Amino acid sequence: MTGTIKKIIRQKGYGFIMPDDGSDEVFFHRGSLAPRTQFEDFNEGDSVQFQIRRGDKGPVAFDLKIR
Repeated sequence: MTGTIKKIIRQKGYGFIMPDDGSDEVFFHRGSLAPRTQFEDFNEGDSVQFQIRRGDKGPVAFDLKIR
């Protein structure tokens, strides 16, 4: 999937992505990034690519990387 980073909470190490397909926003955590990707490289408004799985509170991104 692809989308845009909507919000990053750097102090806590997570954020939210707005998918390009218009589906619900997706949570991501600094531990769910693609290999060799740094959390600090991500900024609000960045276009990203990711995979998705169901979490306890909704969709969760993994294998996240900047497009």
